[in-house]
Amino acid sequence: MESKFPHRHSAHCESGVTSNLMCYQGFEISEAMSFGIGSGLFFGYMPFLKVNNIPVTTYRILPGGIFKRATSRLGVKVKRQRFRNPEKGMQALDELIAQGIPVGAQVGVYWLNYFPPALRFHFNAHNLVVYGKRGDEYLISDPVFDDPVTCSCEDLMEARFAKGALAPKGRIYYLLNKPNQAFLKDAIVKGIKEVCNKMLRFPIPLFGVKGIRYLAKQLQRWPERLGEERANHYLGQVIRAQEEIGTGGAGFRFIYAAFLQEAAEILKKDELLNLSEKLTLIGDRWREFALGGARNCKGKATLEESYPKLAEILVECADKEAEVFRGLRSQIVS
Repeated sequence: MESKFPHRHSAHCESGVTSNLMCYQGFEISEAMSFGIGSGLFFGYMPFLKVNNIPVTTYRILPGGIFKRATSRLGVKVKRQRFRNPEKGMQALDELIAQGIPVGAQVGVYWLNYFPPALRFHFNAHNLVVYGKRGDEYLISDPVFDDPVTCSCEDLMEARFAKGALAPKGRIYYLLNKPNQAFLKDAIVKGIKEVCNKMLRFPIPLFGVKGIRYLAKQLQRWPERLGEERANHYLGQVIRAQEEIGTGGAGFRFIYAAFLQEAAEILKKDELLNLSEKLTLIGDRWREFALGGARNCKGKATLEESYPKLAEILVECADKEAEVFRGLRSQIVS
């Protein structure tokens, strides 16, 4: 009950699983390319949606969106299943891997016994690939780990049927055919267009570059409006979403910059290389924001890392991202 699966370490679980499943089908595609075609880059600040009474910040599209868009744009048919009964869900998984079919699965991180204890938290939108079984141990390609790992049947069942927000409900998925190379250029263009539209033209000012500016205005007022302790909690959550959950704001911008480098060669558009360099510098600036924010949370901030100064960095990032995505849009529509 084991197939030869091309495990490759990735920066982000969903784009890594997408890339690895396609490579198994014989279609060589990088994580960055799958992320770009899947229009993974985004920004949203949602004060109406709270976790632990703190507004949610996101730096990517909704979970599942990268895989859905990338496979659709490359002409891949996908079989998806969910289960109410955990035993039936595990039986279906066993039947598929017995046929040598690698299976993508949505799981809750907390129940994965191969994660270090410090990194096991209640997040139910993690993705991995189950590609085999030895006795009671499943063979797993988890793209955020350097090498393949194993997980017991009991723990994997708990992870697949974890309760709470974004409950996976036993969700599994697998590819039915090889991606179509002829669709690649068009898929790249569609992926770029969607990111540009969502970052520049999203009608609600909580998302895209408008959302970054909105967050900047809110952040500047937090100490006075919330008090120092609660302001630090809010800021800490923004930084955690950026640097610890998934790949985060800066990391996603580095991945997208790598995608633009590949896209430049495939589309024969050298200007995409220049835009890639600019986006990398923006990612560096996001990292500087996170560093200053972390020092604030620890009470070690300098005057240059005060809340107003952090807000200025966010406005700068918004302005520069608007410039990059306007340039991208002009390259694609020309």
